[in-house]
Amino acid sequence: MLRKFAFILFLITSTFIYAQTATVKGVVNNEFKTPIEGVAITCAQYGAETNQKGEYILTIPAGIDIIITYSHVTYKTFEKKFNIPKNKTLNYSPTLTVKVEEMEEVIVKNETKEAQGILKIDPADAVKITSAKGGVETVLLALPGVNNNNELSTQYNVRGGNFDENLVYVNGIEVYRPFLINSGQQEGLSFVNENLVQNINFSAGGFQAKYGDKLSSVLDITYRTPKEFAAGVNASLMGAKANVEGTLFNNKLSALLGARYQNNSMFINSKDIETNTKPNFTDVQLFLSYFLNSKFKIDFLGVYSLNNYNYTPISRKTNFGTLTDPKELIVFYDGQEKDSFETLFGAVNGTYTVNENLHLGLTLSSFHTIEQERYDILANYNLSEFDSDFNSKDIGNDNSSPQFGTQLDHARNNLDALIGAVDFKGTYKKNKHQVDFGIKYKHENFRDQLKEYEVLDSIGYNVRPLGNISNNEPYQPYDGAIVPFNYINAKNNISINRFVLFAQYSKNSFINSHKIWYNLGGRAHYWTVSDVNNKNVNQATYSLRGQFAIKPDWDNDMLFRISGGMYNQPPFYDELRNPKGEIIPTVKAQKSLQAVIGNEFSFDLWNRPFKLISEAYYKHLTDVNIYTVDNVKITYLANNNAVAYAAGLDFRLNGEFVPGTDSWISIGFLKTEENYDNLGYIARPTDQRFKFAMLFQDYIPNIPSVKMYLNLVYNTGVPGGSPANTNPYNYQNRLNDYKRADIGITYVFTDAKNVSQKTWLKGFKELAFGVEIFNLFDIQNSITNTWVRDVYSKEYYAIPNYMTSRVFNLKLDMKF
Repeated sequence: MLRKFAFILFLITSTFIYAQTATVKGVVNNEFKTPIEGVAITCAQYGAETNQKGEYILTIPAGIDIIITYSHVTYKTFEKKFNIPKNKTLNYSPTLTVKVEEMEEVIVKNETKEAQGILKIDPADAVKITSAKGGVETVLLALPGVNNNNELSTQYNVRGGNFDENLVYVNGIEVYRPFLINSGQQEGLSFVNENLVQNINFSAGGFQAKYGDKLSSVLDITYRTPKEFAAGVNASLMGAKANVEGTLFNNKLSALLGARYQNNSMFINSKDIETNTKPNFTDVQLFLSYFLNSKFKIDFLGVYSLNNYNYTPISRKTNFGTLTDPKELIVFYDGQEKDSFETLFGAVNGTYTVNENLHLGLTLSSFHTIEQERYDILANYNLSEFDSDFNSKDIGNDNSSPQFGTQLDHARNNLDALIGAVDFKGTYKKNKHQVDFGIKYKHENFRDQLKEYEVLDSIGYNVRPLGNISNNEPYQPYDGAIVPFNYINAKNNISINRFVLFAQYSKNSFINSHKIWYNLGGRAHYWTVSDVNNKNVNQATYSLRGQFAIKPDWDNDMLFRISGGMYNQPPFYDELRNPKGEIIPTVKAQKSLQAVIGNEFSFDLWNRPFKLISEAYYKHLTDVNIYTVDNVKITYLANNNAVAYAAGLDFRLNGEFVPGTDSWISIGFLKTEENYDNLGYIARPTDQRFKFAMLFQDYIPNIPSVKMYLNLVYNTGVPGGSPANTNPYNYQNRLNDYKRADIGITYVFTDAKNVSQKTWLKGFKELAFGVEIFNLFDIQNSITNTWVRDVYSKEYYAIPNYMTSRVFNLKLDMKF
């Protein structure tokens, strides 16, 4: 009788308790915001399951702490603690991640990306790898076919192209580099903040039609959407970085904030020019994501950057020439340079999931930059020759007649650029079929005022540009005007309106047991260049592109692909401006036909995963707008009077050379030439014939907390350019080969893989201290030549402008 009474009492008590209930409902998505069907949601004896739309409703006990578990056979199990008042309903929409742990970049499992010729790079590499500038571009420069012989610049050339031929997207929004930058030491910070990045995708050519109208490459960056609170601080002798992230309003709003400060005076002062320099580069970036509901999300990306560059050269001493013909240039400077580059960027993006097949997105963006470049620098130089006869008692002494000269450089350049865009994109995906489409309108306004001159004086006589009145002083009197050797005086105010359309069809399927992917797409680009007098020049281009890849059902893990088509680059502001600073609105789009053949072979070596990527490519270019490169300044002729080609081979082997760490070796062969006005083919400024690069990671086996990062690059020399107002066909000498090694050694006190139990480290998710040595072997690399004319022979000497020497740095990395 007592047992029956107890059982009845238990039933009554249980019914009373669980009658006090609450409700949790929402939508379960994956990382790509796609609803997941069949997710089991459990709490004690309560349970539910998501439908085809990922929706669920679960009843739970009210007023007490309970844990709800979300589980699925394909995704990682996720748990969340709740305490909800009775009769209340809470909306909660978690995001599940796949069970397969995200692998390192060398063993990427996303076969679709591989088939599309897109390389997925681990964002951690961009943070860890040692280099003078750091960031995402450092990793790119370790890839085959990607080059830059300037460690102070984040710009890069891809397969024979120049800096202006690369597309860079952040969260699907195109970003731009500064316009008046002349040298890498002015450049400052890259637009991409590597501490905010979630995904890095890169294509070195043969990319899809859904990407934009450029000739060389695509860098597609995605900033992460935070799931929880986190913060990080990086400090070094060159500056500091900080970032903080978290969620608000019941996880509906996520915020990611990053700030950076950099001062590269250590590198500038290591060059062969004695200076008093104060470069300060700062930026702040904010990324917000707000989920209005399970179908509609709004993103905001805002960036503010300010680069101030104050440069006062004092003196320079450069030895050059050969062992049998040594020379020395000594320069004393007077004057200074003061530059300012201020940029404001903002974009709002809305994405709407119409249904499980159709996704739409609309982006509004605005980019505004105000740039000032001002300098007055007077250089008094002396060019000397030395006695190189080993049998002479005067060996090493100056035995030349003194050759004195003066050069005055002046600039007052101002630029105000405003670029606004409206971009609509859509994706329809059903089964194995996918259609991407989009339309974009962009308005560009550039207002500039350029005033530059260069006055040359040689032993008291003014040097005039070629084609000027001849001067035979002192034998004949000269009564002509004294004019600068170079002179620019231009004022422009132009607007460019662009309409861009694209559509692309993609499918993955099988041929017997062999998996295949293919896509075919087209683009149309219409633009109008207008000046202040409402004179309009209208032009249009179209292009077709395609890709095909097959993964044979073989014992060996291999993938073959071929891609290519028509790639056009309508002129931007820089390409419309000729050497005199004048805007030429009739400049046409540069065009190229490209073909890329590639193979990826994944295999095991020493029982560890490796991958060998091989690609061969060819580009045939027409309507080429030829240019000269001085440091990072590109000057176009603003015509289309040339044809060109680029051909090469790229190889990349990556894997665990050391167990548990990823490293890679890159080798590239390239030949690119141009033919201007049918004068014959000569090397283009980016003709880098051979490249070897290695990113190597290691650790001490007995002390795994001590890690080493080595960044090694060898590039053959590129053409050294030509003096102003001369025929480049007469100057085809090359710069010396570029050789550089940067190394970093870091001691990790604690991180996610090795959590320290020490009390003082419990507040850190990661804490590391490191020492970096840039240009480990102190090799003199040159980026350009300074041309000095011998007043007696009238010949020019190419005097190398050397880059940075060995520099030491200390750094501290913290995550909370």
